[in-house]
Amino acid sequence: MNAQRISTASPAPPHADTRARIVAAAAELIHEQGYAATGVAAIMERAGVGSGSFYHFFESKEALLLAVLDRYFERLEEEIAGPVRAASADPLERVFLLLDFYRRFLVATDFHLGCPIGNLAGELADSHPAVRGRLAELFAAWRRLVVESFETIARRTRRKLDVDGLSRLVLAVMEGAVMQARVERSLAPLDAAVAHLRRYLEPLTRTKGSSR
Repeated sequence: MNAQRISTASPAPPHADTRARIVAAAAELIHEQGYAATGVAAIMERAGVGSGSFYHFFESKEALLLAVLDRYFERLEEEIAGPVRAASADPLERVFLLLDFYRRFLVATDFHLGCPIGNLAGELADSHPAVRGRLAELFAAWRRLVVESFETIARRTRRKLDVDGLSRLVLAVMEGAVMQARVERSLAPLDAAVAHLRRYLEPLTRTKGSSR
């Protein structure tokens, strides 16, 4: 009987895109059903990988979540901030284009998915300190686009604006209105909040001392 030939070569390392598939699958599932309800087995199934590949890249589910948050940083610039900057040179309109992104997202998902960062903040802020800090950084990165707009407005109008405070107001309107829209399955809360925000902000775009 011929003996089988046994290979002594080391197994090939997981493909470079395997990690990206795991992170993408985790991001989708966590956004759809929350962090606690998303198990590692479900993530592996959606990513099409086994446990060996999963634990080659991530020592725990929380480590994977931090990678998901890193992915959000990348996509924030690529999918939201970059397109908003390209769409308009008007600083105030950029603020409202940013808010419109979430309006369109609510429509596209039939109100079933909100802001992924806001969702995670509500679920994990009290129980995962490392995650809480990363979420705070993501909120700050989101607000930077708004800060840029208000800094431009301040220079053009020669007004002294609290650009940080205004960026926090815009973020609060977005998160709060999106949450209400999801609960009511209606755009009305978001549209009303954005309309009031516009009426508040538009006078700030006038040159200081102008009556118009």
